[in-house]
Amino acid sequence: MKKSILTKISPPQILTAGFIVIILIGSILLSLPYASEDGVHTPFIDAFFTATTSACVTGLVVVDTGTHYSTFGEVVILMLMQVGGLGFMTMATLFALAFRKRISLRERLWLQESMSHTSLEGIVRFIRRVLIYAFTIELTGALILAIRWSAIMPFDKALYYGVFHSVSLFTNAGLDIMGPLHGPFNSFTNHVDDPVINAVLMMLIFLGGIGFIVLAEVIDYPKIRKLSLHSKVVLNTSGILFLGGAVLLFIFEFTNTLEPLSLSGKLYSSLFQSISPRSGGANTLNIADMRNASQFLLIILMFIGASPGSAGGGIKVTTFAILVGAVIAMIRGKEDVVFFKRRLAKDRVHKALTITAVSVATIVLFTMILTATERTDFLTVMFEVTSAFGTTGLSMGLTPNLTDIGKILIIIVMFVGRMGPLTLAYTLVPNQAKELYRHPEGKIIIG
Repeated sequence: MKKSILTKISPPQILTAGFIVIILIGSILLSLPYASEDGVHTPFIDAFFTATTSACVTGLVVVDTGTHYSTFGEVVILMLMQVGGLGFMTMATLFALAFRKRISLRERLWLQESMSHTSLEGIVRFIRRVLIYAFTIELTGALILAIRWSAIMPFDKALYYGVFHSVSLFTNAGLDIMGPLHGPFNSFTNHVDDPVINAVLMMLIFLGGIGFIVLAEVIDYPKIRKLSLHSKVVLNTSGILFLGGAVLLFIFEFTNTLEPLSLSGKLYSSLFQSISPRSGGANTLNIADMRNASQFLLIILMFIGASPGSAGGGIKVTTFAILVGAVIAMIRGKEDVVFFKRRLAKDRVHKALTITAVSVATIVLFTMILTATERTDFLTVMFEVTSAFGTTGLSMGLTPNLTDIGKILIIIVMFVGRMGPLTLAYTLVPNQAKELYRHPEGKIIIG
């Protein structure tokens, strides 16, 4: 009976259900008095919000993580970020491999879905590599950060800070516990001119955001000297967005938030604020003080998001690249979208259009509703909604002041952004039968 029920559950359904269970467990733990710094029960809606933003690796917070939660609460958040970032199926596989348990075909299908892997062949071997890469990168980042922070705090505390922020930035959560040092909701603004902190955090965001498939190919590149079309598109598009965003932010903010900084500080800040919207979530400049042009640029970058197979949200850089490629092909009168002398199948273009349309509709809908429930301007609401959908975590200051209705709405957007609109659609409508016939072709005038 149990086996027959499991066989009827599709991979998207098991992933969605798994995240819901993880969030509910985290909410209960974070609402306990022992989880707060002052030993007082945290309202369930705030605990639920924090658990969701941690498991969905978003980073938006209604209470400052470092000053509100105790060490126990912070460890719960750390575990939620790790499980949410790598995927609960990946973490389950870790324990299965540790106890030498056989991975069934059904479980392999769930793993393939959770990692956006193109093939079922070698999926367990790939997951093993993902775990090794992830823990190695997180440990390296934690040690470097610990050494840097040991200059201003005891080494054991510096190591704890290093581990928390290394996991947070690699999983693209962006949550921080810097509040006790520099005040609530300040993120890394006090390290705006620190080359070590900036370099390590940006590298963690980049490695966590390009996706494990690309990461594996980049690590293997010195041996095989070959990259797949997917990796080429991800790396090239990510590079263009990163450098292009940094240049525009440098221009827009040169006489504003960048003005009091040294030249090196200006460069670090422009680069950091360009890579962070790609689902990183940390910031070294006060986002609310930026010009509207810069804030809108961040909205665009958050909407595009990270890469497939990563913990990041957004429509993904590959979707963005396909859309741009389709536009260029149409303008040139070409029928096919071509990257690196490789033609894309039509269903890839259709899927990219569908994801973009559904994503835009989601952001527009929730922006309209929140504009009615929250007393603030349109750009601030749109920024917060896009940040939640892109699982980015950057904020213009609205999230801590949300009403209970606003908190519930943002929770929904964060969950949709983490799971992906199409995954949720497949969860609700799992059995999509193919059409047995095609209708006659018709014509509609466009343009």
